[in-house]
Amino acid sequence: MIIRPKTRGFVCITSHPEGCAAHVQEQINTVLSRGPIADGPKKVLVIGSSTGFGLASRIAAAFGSGAATFGVFYDRPSEEDRTATAGWYNTTAFHTAAHKAGLYAKSVNGDAFSDDIKRQTLEAIKRDLGSVDLVVYSLASPRRVHPRTGVVHKSCLKPIGAPYTNKTVDTETGAVADITIEPATEAEIADTVAVMGGEDWELWINALDEAKLLSPGATTVAYSYIGPEVTWAVYRNGTIGMAKNHLDATAKRLNTVMRLNGYGRAFVSVNKALVSQASAAIPVVPLYISILYRIMKERGLHEGCIEQIDRLYRTQMYAGNALTFDEGGRVRIDDWEMRPEVQAEVTRLWPTITTENLAELTDFAGYQYEFLKLFGFGLAGVDYEADTDPHVEMP
Repeated sequence: MIIRPKTRGFVCITSHPEGCAAHVQEQINTVLSRGPIADGPKKVLVIGSSTGFGLASRIAAAFGSGAATFGVFYDRPSEEDRTATAGWYNTTAFHTAAHKAGLYAKSVNGDAFSDDIKRQTLEAIKRDLGSVDLVVYSLASPRRVHPRTGVVHKSCLKPIGAPYTNKTVDTETGAVADITIEPATEAEIADTVAVMGGEDWELWINALDEAKLLSPGATTVAYSYIGPEVTWAVYRNGTIGMAKNHLDATAKRLNTVMRLNGYGRAFVSVNKALVSQASAAIPVVPLYISILYRIMKERGLHEGCIEQIDRLYRTQMYAGNALTFDEGGRVRIDDWEMRPEVQAEVTRLWPTITTENLAELTDFAGYQYEFLKLFGFGLAGVDYEADTDPHVEMP
Protein backbone atom coordinates (compact mmCIF):
# COMPACT_ATOMS: atom_id res chain seq x y z
CA MET A 1 0.00 0.00 0.00
CA ILE A 2 1.02 3.64 -0.43
CA ILE A 3 1.24 5.00 3.11
CA ARG A 4 0.57 8.70 3.60
CA PRO A 5 -0.04 10.70 6.77
CA LYS A 6 -3.66 10.94 7.87
CA THR A 7 -4.22 13.28 10.79
CA ARG A 8 -7.19 13.80 13.05
CA GLY A 9 -6.61 16.82 15.22
CA PHE A 10 -3.47 16.20 17.24
CA VAL A 11 -3.22 12.51 16.25
CA CYS A 12 -1.78 10.89 13.13
CA ILE A 13 -3.61 7.61 12.51
CA THR A 14 -1.08 6.19 10.03
CA SER A 15 2.61 5.38 10.42
CA HIS A 16 5.32 4.49 7.91
CA PRO A 17 7.51 1.47 8.78
CA GLU A 18 10.51 2.50 6.71
CA GLY A 19 10.23 6.10 7.88
CA CYS A 20 10.10 5.03 11.53
CA ALA A 21 13.14 2.82 10.96
CA ALA A 22 14.98 5.78 9.39
CA HIS A 23 14.05 7.93 12.40
CA VAL A 24 15.40 5.30 14.80
CA GLN A 25 18.61 5.02 12.78
CA GLU A 26 18.97 8.80 12.80
CA GLN A 27 18.91 8.74 16.60
CA ILE A 28 21.37 5.85 16.73
CA ASN A 29 23.74 7.78 14.47
CA THR A 30 23.53 10.81 16.77
CA VAL A 31 24.64 8.74 19.76
CA LEU A 32 27.38 6.91 17.84
CA SER A 33 28.77 10.20 16.54
CA ARG A 34 29.42 11.30 20.13
CA GLY A 35 31.42 8.24 21.11
CA PRO A 36 31.00 5.86 24.04
CA ILE A 37 29.41 6.97 27.31
CA ALA A 38 32.04 6.24 29.94
CA ASP A 39 30.82 4.09 32.85
CA GLY A 40 27.31 4.07 31.40
CA PRO A 41 24.50 1.66 32.23
CA LYS A 42 24.80 -1.99 31.22
CA LYS A 43 21.40 -3.55 31.93
CA VAL A 44 18.46 -1.22 31.44
CA LEU A 45 14.69 -1.44 31.82
CA VAL A 46 12.70 1.25 30.02
CA ILE A 47 9.01 1.48 30.92
CA GLY A 48 7.36 3.34 28.06
CA SER A 49 10.07 2.52 25.53
CA SER A 50 8.55 2.93 22.08
CA THR A 51 8.46 6.70 21.45
CA GLY A 52 9.85 10.03 22.62
CA PHE A 53 12.11 10.21 25.65
CA GLY A 54 11.63 6.53 26.47
CA LEU A 55 12.83 5.41 23.05
CA ALA A 56 15.71 7.89 23.21
CA SER A 57 16.67 6.52 26.64
CA ARG A 58 16.85 3.02 25.22
CA ILE A 59 18.83 4.06 22.15
CA ALA A 60 21.34 6.13 24.15
CA ALA A 61 21.92 3.30 26.62
CA ALA A 62 22.32 0.64 23.96
CA PHE A 63 24.43 2.48 21.41
CA GLY A 64 26.24 4.80 23.81
CA SER A 65 27.02 2.31 26.53
CA GLY A 66 26.55 -1.11 24.91
CA ALA A 67 23.69 -1.82 27.31
CA ALA A 68 21.34 -4.76 27.21
CA THR A 69 17.86 -3.25 27.19
CA PHE A 70 14.40 -4.52 28.03
CA GLY A 71 11.46 -2.38 26.92
CA VAL A 72 7.84 -2.21 28.02
CA PHE A 73 5.49 -0.61 25.52
CA TYR A 74 1.83 -0.70 24.50
CA ASP A 75 1.37 -0.49 20.75
CA ARG A 76 -0.73 -2.05 18.05
CA PRO A 77 0.65 -4.19 15.19
CA SER A 78 -0.68 -3.74 11.69
CA GLU A 79 -4.05 -5.10 10.61
CA GLU A 80 -5.35 -6.08 7.20
CA ASP A 81 -5.87 -2.54 5.91
CA ARG A 82 -4.30 -0.55 8.71
CA THR A 83 -0.73 0.35 9.56
CA ALA A 84 0.80 -0.42 12.92
CA THR A 85 1.38 2.39 15.38
CA ALA A 86 4.64 4.30 15.21
CA GLY A 87 5.72 2.77 18.51
CA TRP A 88 5.44 -0.73 17.03
CA TYR A 89 7.57 0.20 14.03
CA ASN A 90 10.07 2.06 16.23
CA THR A 91 10.50 -0.97 18.46
CA THR A 92 10.93 -3.43 15.60
CA ALA A 93 13.54 -1.12 14.07
CA PHE A 94 15.36 -0.78 17.39
CA HIS A 95 15.38 -4.54 17.94
CA THR A 96 16.75 -5.12 14.44
CA ALA A 97 19.52 -2.54 14.86
CA ALA A 98 20.45 -3.74 18.36
CA HIS A 99 20.63 -7.39 17.31
CA LYS A 100 22.74 -6.45 14.30
CA ALA A 101 25.13 -4.71 16.70
CA GLY A 102 25.25 -7.80 18.92
CA LEU A 103 23.21 -6.21 21.71
CA TYR A 104 20.52 -7.86 23.83
CA ALA A 105 17.12 -6.28 23.14
CA LYS A 106 13.77 -7.71 24.16
CA SER A 107 10.39 -6.17 24.92
CA VAL A 108 6.95 -6.95 26.22
CA ASN A 109 3.92 -5.34 24.59
CA GLY A 110 1.06 -4.64 26.96
CA ASP A 111 -0.39 -2.43 29.67
CA ALA A 112 2.52 -1.39 31.89
CA PHE A 113 0.06 -0.44 34.64
CA SER A 114 -1.06 -4.07 34.98
CA ASP A 115 0.30 -6.66 37.39
CA ASP A 116 0.52 -9.20 34.56
CA ILE A 117 2.93 -7.10 32.47
CA LYS A 118 5.01 -6.42 35.57
CA ARG A 119 5.16 -10.16 36.23
CA GLN A 120 6.16 -10.98 32.64
CA THR A 121 8.86 -8.30 32.72
CA LEU A 122 10.33 -9.44 36.02
CA GLU A 123 10.42 -13.05 34.84
CA ALA A 124 12.28 -12.06 31.66
CA ILE A 125 14.80 -9.91 33.54
CA LYS A 126 15.46 -12.68 36.06
CA ARG A 127 15.89 -15.25 33.28
CA ASP A 128 17.96 -13.17 30.85
CA LEU A 129 19.72 -10.40 32.76
CA GLY A 130 19.69 -11.29 36.43
CA SER A 131 19.18 -7.66 37.43
CA VAL A 132 19.07 -4.11 36.02
CA ASP A 133 21.21 -1.10 36.92
CA LEU A 134 18.96 1.56 35.37
CA VAL A 135 15.16 1.82 35.34
CA VAL A 136 13.67 4.58 33.18
CA TYR A 137 10.02 5.42 33.76
CA SER A 138 8.64 7.25 30.72
CA LEU A 139 4.95 6.40 30.48
CA ALA A 140 2.48 8.81 28.89
CA SER A 141 -1.05 7.46 28.83
CA PRO A 142 -4.52 9.02 28.83
CA ARG A 143 -5.97 6.30 31.06
CA ARG A 144 -5.05 3.74 33.69
CA VAL A 145 -6.87 0.71 34.98
CA HIS A 146 -5.76 0.52 38.60
CA PRO A 147 -4.23 -2.92 39.19
CA ARG A 148 -5.59 -3.20 42.74
CA THR A 149 -9.07 -1.66 42.49
CA GLY A 150 -9.92 -2.17 38.83
CA VAL A 151 -11.10 1.45 38.66
CA VAL A 152 -10.51 3.19 35.30
CA HIS A 153 -8.87 6.58 35.76
CA LYS A 154 -8.78 9.06 32.85
CA SER A 155 -6.43 12.03 32.82
CA CYS A 156 -7.42 15.49 31.60
CA LEU A 157 -5.64 18.69 30.62
CA LYS A 158 -7.39 21.41 32.58
CA PRO A 159 -6.64 24.40 34.80
CA ILE A 160 -7.59 24.39 38.46
CA GLY A 161 -9.83 26.88 40.22
CA ALA A 162 -10.92 29.10 37.34
CA PRO A 163 -11.38 29.02 33.55
CA TYR A 164 -8.24 29.77 31.57
CA THR A 165 -8.11 31.70 28.31
CA ASN A 166 -5.05 32.11 26.12
CA LYS A 167 -4.08 31.74 22.49
CA THR A 168 -3.21 28.46 20.84
CA VAL A 169 -2.59 27.18 17.33
CA ASP A 170 -4.51 24.60 15.34
CA THR A 171 -1.71 22.17 14.51
CA GLU A 172 -3.34 21.19 11.20
CA THR A 173 -4.39 24.57 9.79
CA GLY A 174 -2.05 26.99 11.54
CA ALA A 175 -4.95 29.14 12.72
CA VAL A 176 -4.16 31.09 15.88
CA ALA A 177 -7.11 31.80 18.16
CA ASP A 178 -8.01 32.14 21.81
CA ILE A 179 -9.17 29.05 23.65
CA THR A 180 -10.99 28.89 26.98
CA ILE A 181 -10.66 25.79 29.13
CA GLU A 182 -13.01 25.17 32.03
CA PRO A 183 -11.46 24.20 35.38
CA ALA A 184 -11.15 20.61 36.52
CA THR A 185 -13.30 19.05 39.18
CA GLU A 186 -11.72 17.44 42.24
CA ALA A 187 -12.45 14.02 40.73
CA GLU A 188 -10.69 14.98 37.50
CA ILE A 189 -7.65 16.17 39.44
CA ALA A 190 -7.51 12.91 41.40
CA ASP A 191 -7.89 10.85 38.24
CA THR A 192 -5.08 12.73 36.48
CA VAL A 193 -2.77 12.17 39.46
CA ALA A 194 -3.68 8.47 39.44
CA VAL A 195 -2.71 8.18 35.76
CA MET A 196 0.26 10.52 35.49
CA GLY A 197 1.62 10.70 39.04
CA GLY A 198 4.22 8.48 40.64
CA GLU A 199 2.17 5.60 42.03
CA ASP A 200 2.86 3.20 39.17
CA TRP A 201 6.58 4.11 39.09
CA GLU A 202 6.75 3.21 42.78
CA LEU A 203 4.92 -0.08 42.18
CA TRP A 204 7.51 -1.00 39.52
CA ILE A 205 10.48 -0.20 41.76
CA ASN A 206 8.95 -2.03 44.73
CA ALA A 207 8.32 -5.09 42.55
CA LEU A 208 11.89 -5.08 41.23
CA ASP A 209 13.24 -4.63 44.76
CA GLU A 210 11.12 -7.45 46.21
CA ALA A 211 12.26 -9.76 43.39
CA LYS A 212 15.90 -8.74 44.04
CA LEU A 213 16.29 -7.59 40.44
CA LEU A 214 17.94 -4.22 41.15
CA SER A 215 21.72 -4.22 40.88
CA PRO A 216 23.85 -2.64 43.62
CA GLY A 217 23.95 1.08 42.94
CA ALA A 218 20.94 0.89 40.58
CA THR A 219 19.42 4.20 39.45
CA THR A 220 15.86 5.03 38.48
CA VAL A 221 14.68 8.19 36.72
CA ALA A 222 11.28 9.50 35.67
CA TYR A 223 10.72 12.39 33.27
CA SER A 224 8.80 15.59 33.86
CA TYR A 225 8.30 19.11 32.53
CA ILE A 226 7.85 22.52 34.11
CA GLY A 227 7.99 25.08 31.32
CA PRO A 228 7.47 28.86 31.30
CA GLU A 229 4.83 30.89 33.07
CA VAL A 230 2.79 31.31 29.88
CA THR A 231 1.88 27.59 30.04
CA TRP A 232 1.54 27.22 33.79
CA ALA A 233 -2.23 27.66 34.10
CA VAL A 234 -2.89 24.66 31.89
CA TYR A 235 0.29 22.77 32.77
CA ARG A 236 2.31 23.36 35.93
CA ASN A 237 -0.60 24.79 37.95
CA GLY A 238 -3.18 22.58 36.25
CA THR A 239 -4.12 18.93 36.53
CA ILE A 240 -0.88 17.72 34.93
CA GLY A 241 1.10 19.85 37.35
CA MET A 242 -0.61 18.17 40.29
CA ALA A 243 0.42 14.81 38.83
CA LYS A 244 3.99 16.04 38.40
CA ASN A 245 4.04 17.22 42.02
CA HIS A 246 3.06 13.69 43.00
CA LEU A 247 5.87 12.37 40.81
CA ASP A 248 8.37 14.67 42.58
CA ALA A 249 7.21 13.46 45.99
CA THR A 250 7.47 9.86 44.83
CA ALA A 251 11.03 10.42 43.68
CA LYS A 252 12.07 11.70 47.10
CA ARG A 253 10.43 8.74 48.82
CA LEU A 254 11.93 6.21 46.41
CA ASN A 255 15.36 7.79 46.75
CA THR A 256 15.26 7.33 50.53
CA VAL A 257 14.12 3.71 50.25
CA MET A 258 16.68 2.84 47.59
CA ARG A 259 19.50 4.32 49.64
CA LEU A 260 18.41 2.36 52.71
CA ASN A 261 18.28 -0.85 50.66
CA GLY A 262 21.78 -0.45 49.27
CA TYR A 263 20.90 0.84 45.82
CA GLY A 264 21.72 4.14 44.16
CA ARG A 265 19.36 7.00 43.51
CA ALA A 266 15.86 7.88 42.34
CA PHE A 267 15.20 11.25 40.77
CA VAL A 268 13.09 13.24 38.32
CA SER A 269 14.66 14.78 35.24
CA VAL A 270 12.89 17.89 33.96
CA ASN A 271 13.25 17.83 30.18
CA LYS A 272 12.79 20.37 27.41
CA ALA A 273 9.50 21.10 25.63
CA LEU A 274 9.44 18.93 22.51
CA VAL A 275 6.93 17.86 19.90
CA SER A 276 5.34 14.61 21.04
CA GLN A 277 1.99 12.89 20.85
CA ALA A 278 1.40 14.02 24.44
CA SER A 279 2.45 17.67 24.05
CA ALA A 280 0.38 18.04 20.88
CA ALA A 281 -2.73 17.41 22.95
CA ILE A 282 -2.11 20.25 25.41
CA PRO A 283 -3.70 23.59 24.41
CA VAL A 284 -1.28 26.55 24.24
CA VAL A 285 1.80 24.29 24.29
CA PRO A 286 2.10 23.74 20.48
CA LEU A 287 2.22 27.50 19.93
CA TYR A 288 4.81 27.89 22.67
CA ILE A 289 6.93 25.12 21.12
CA SER A 290 6.70 26.76 17.70
CA ILE A 291 8.05 30.01 19.12
CA LEU A 292 10.66 28.23 21.25
CA TYR A 293 12.01 26.20 18.34
CA ARG A 294 12.69 29.32 16.29
CA ILE A 295 14.52 31.02 19.16
CA MET A 296 16.60 28.00 20.18
CA LYS A 297 17.53 27.12 16.60
CA GLU A 298 18.65 30.69 15.95
CA ARG A 299 20.90 30.48 19.01
CA GLY A 300 22.24 26.99 18.27
CA LEU A 301 20.58 25.58 21.40
CA HIS A 302 17.95 23.30 19.92
CA GLU A 303 17.85 19.65 20.99
CA GLY A 304 15.53 16.76 20.19
CA CYS A 305 14.74 13.82 22.46
CA ILE A 306 17.93 11.93 21.65
CA GLU A 307 20.18 14.95 22.21
CA GLN A 308 18.47 15.64 25.53
CA ILE A 309 18.84 12.12 26.89
CA ASP A 310 22.35 11.72 25.54
CA ARG A 311 23.30 14.93 27.39
CA LEU A 312 21.57 13.69 30.56
CA TYR A 313 23.62 10.49 30.47
CA ARG A 314 26.94 12.12 29.57
CA THR A 315 26.86 15.24 31.75
CA GLN A 316 24.78 14.20 34.76
CA MET A 317 24.37 10.48 35.28
CA TYR A 318 27.57 8.89 33.99
CA ALA A 319 31.10 9.60 32.73
CA GLY A 320 32.25 10.49 36.23
CA ASN A 321 29.72 13.29 36.68
CA ALA A 322 27.51 13.96 39.67
CA LEU A 323 23.85 14.91 39.49
CA THR A 324 23.07 18.58 40.06
CA PHE A 325 19.66 19.43 41.48
CA ASP A 326 17.40 22.47 41.58
CA GLU A 327 15.71 23.72 44.75
CA GLY A 328 13.00 21.07 44.30
CA GLY A 329 15.49 18.20 44.10
CA ARG A 330 15.09 17.75 40.33
CA VAL A 331 17.73 17.44 37.62
CA ARG A 332 17.23 20.08 34.92
CA ILE A 333 18.08 19.38 31.31
CA ASP A 334 15.55 22.00 30.29
CA ASP A 335 18.26 24.49 31.33
CA TRP A 336 18.88 25.74 27.78
CA GLU A 337 15.15 26.26 27.19
CA MET A 338 14.81 28.19 30.44
CA ARG A 339 17.73 30.56 29.87
CA PRO A 340 16.52 34.10 30.68
CA GLU A 341 17.35 35.44 27.22
CA VAL A 342 15.40 32.62 25.54
CA GLN A 343 12.33 33.11 27.72
CA ALA A 344 12.50 36.89 27.37
CA GLU A 345 12.23 36.48 23.60
CA VAL A 346 9.26 34.10 24.01
CA THR A 347 7.58 36.70 26.22
CA ARG A 348 8.23 39.43 23.67
CA LEU A 349 6.88 37.47 20.72
CA TRP A 350 3.88 35.79 22.38
CA PRO A 351 1.36 38.68 22.26
CA THR A 352 2.28 39.53 18.67
CA ILE A 353 1.57 36.11 17.11
CA THR A 354 -1.42 35.90 14.75
CA THR A 355 -2.52 33.50 12.06
CA GLU A 356 -1.12 35.87 9.45
CA ASN A 357 2.40 36.17 10.88
CA LEU A 358 2.71 32.68 12.40
CA ALA A 359 5.04 31.40 9.66
CA GLU A 360 7.23 34.51 9.87
CA LEU A 361 7.61 34.81 13.63
CA THR A 362 7.67 31.14 14.69
CA ASP A 363 8.98 27.80 13.53
CA PHE A 364 5.51 26.34 13.01
CA ALA A 365 6.81 24.58 9.89
CA GLY A 366 9.42 22.91 12.09
CA TYR A 367 6.70 21.92 14.54
CA GLN A 368 4.65 20.26 11.80
CA TYR A 369 7.74 18.55 10.40
CA GLU A 370 8.68 17.12 13.81
CA PHE A 371 5.10 16.01 14.44
CA LEU A 372 4.89 13.99 11.21
CA LYS A 373 8.39 12.66 11.80
CA LEU A 374 7.08 10.99 14.97
CA PHE A 375 5.04 8.77 12.67
CA GLY A 376 7.81 8.12 10.15
CA PHE A 377 6.97 10.79 7.57
CA GLY A 378 9.33 13.31 6.00
CA LEU A 379 12.56 11.34 6.53
CA ALA A 380 15.27 11.74 3.90
CA GLY A 381 15.96 8.69 1.78
CA VAL A 382 12.50 7.15 2.19
CA ASP A 383 10.40 6.71 -0.95
CA TYR A 384 6.93 7.63 0.22
CA GLU A 385 5.45 6.91 -3.20
CA ALA A 386 6.64 3.29 -3.15
CA ASP A 387 4.34 0.38 -2.45
CA THR A 388 5.14 -0.47 1.18
CA ASP A 389 4.27 -3.53 3.21
CA PRO A 390 2.77 -2.31 6.50
CA HIS A 391 3.10 -5.73 8.13
CA VAL A 392 6.35 -5.78 10.10
CA GLU A 393 6.99 -8.60 12.58
CA MET A 394 8.83 -8.02 15.82
CA PRO A 395 12.32 -9.60 15.58
